[in-house]
Amino acid sequence: CLDGTLPGYHLHRGYGSGANSWLIQLEGGGWCNNVRSCVYRKTTRRGSSKYMEKQLPFTGILSNKAEENPDFFNWNRVKARYCDGASFAGDSEDKAAQLQFRGQRIWLAAMEDLMSKGMRYAKQALLSGCSAGGLASILHCDEFRGLFPRTTKVKCLSDAGLFLDAADVSGGRTLRNIYSGVVNLQGVKPNLPRMCTNHLNPTSCFFPQNLIASIKTPLFLLNAAYDAWQLQASLAPSSADPHGHWRQCTLNHARCSASQIQFLQGFRNQMLNAIRGFSSSRQNGLFLNSCFAHCQSERQDTWFADNSPTIGNKAIALAVGDWYFDRAAVKAIDCPYPCDKTCHNLVFHE
Repeated sequence: CLDGTLPGYHLHRGYGSGANSWLIQLEGGGWCNNVRSCVYRKTTRRGSSKYMEKQLPFTGILSNKAEENPDFFNWNRVKARYCDGASFAGDSEDKAAQLQFRGQRIWLAAMEDLMSKGMRYAKQALLSGCSAGGLASILHCDEFRGLFPRTTKVKCLSDAGLFLDAADVSGGRTLRNIYSGVVNLQGVKPNLPRMCTNHLNPTSCFFPQNLIASIKTPLFLLNAAYDAWQLQASLAPSSADPHGHWRQCTLNHARCSASQIQFLQGFRNQMLNAIRGFSSSRQNGLFLNSCFAHCQSERQDTWFADNSPTIGNKAIALAVGDWYFDRAAVKAIDCPYPCDKTCHNLVFHE
């Protein structure tokens, strides 16, 4: 981890028909893009295993109950903890600040350890992740495929990982600036897909929109069209909104003005453009709902419950399952806000 402590994961063994199937969930939690933010991160569970819980509740796609997780409940389920601050992709260090940027090595060590614990015999495997972990599942998707024989069914799921290289409300590039810091500080370039770095700069290759079309392994993108994290941290952060015109809108979509909603429709359109080439491939899957949400596969209420978000009457868990097991092609794109009444929209309090 950032402070030099050993990384870790949580494992719940599969049983019965799922004994030889493996689900890897890469934990999310933002990034650190400069020495100061990384040094701060060392004092939290996002930068040191000293602060990590020994046990975590496994819910949503990690649940072991058939009624909560119909397709993956009896698989071997793993949550890989995130403590490097660069989506498991950096490899460098800052001796002066006593920082270890070892995301790529953490990823490789975790995979090697799990292979020795039986994952090498997997008949089916799914690499998933949410937020920064959703970006990591895109970055490492083809690497994950390469761990297994060709006879193993391997796919990847990115939940809330479609971070867009979009202009913020002031016309600036808040997220691009953050990513540039992450990539340069943490030595990410050598671990980015060559298909991308051959023709684009490394920061551009940290953005999923420049990667997804060239990933060979089947990939499913689950994303809210008005991603709550991107709205707050990328589109309308206080740095881009010094007078706070967007403050109420970022906390509660019901307080957005007509012109703000119009701006957000523009963001959704950029997302639709970003996935155009990707979605034309038969093997890929898509569930893009018009919600103000972030990370819908880990929470039980959004993954699979009586009132879960749906598109065309199909809940997220069933859409992902249909795609993984080739029961149906899944290319679900919601009509724009406010047409979806099944959303679990996030509302934040001051």
